[in-house]
Amino acid sequence: MQANIESTTEHEFELWDLKVEVVGPEDGPIYCGAQLGDHFELRGEMLHLPPGQGMSIYSISAVLPLLAAKQRVTDKNDWMSTDAEVACPDPNCSTRLRITRTARRRFQRSAVTAVPLPAECGGE
Repeated sequence: MQANIESTTEHEFELWDLKVEVVGPEDGPIYCGAQLGDHFELRGEMLHLPPGQGMSIYSISAVLPLLAAKQRVTDKNDWMSTDAEVACPDPNCSTRLRITRTARRRFQRSAVTAVPLPAECGGE
């Protein structure tokens, strides 16, 4: 659930929306069933694929551990801010998956968890 970007309260936080796109050489072999340009988007915690397009679970598994970190706001010197391509898990496939931060989205803590904010973190 997206909150109004204009409002700011102590109980809000931001995540980046991400686009993960198949990239690679035009003439390189592709064994993961993808086509150059295939992609999915991560908006908050929801993964969206374009209608009629699939993506290999093995390809998704290669980037999945990085997505939550890529969604967080990071320091400009952090490698997570700049490094954006992940190799296809098939060593014979020429593709890479490019992770692009597309837009910031603001969330209300109460919309994404039932756990109260601990007192040491500013909760009540």
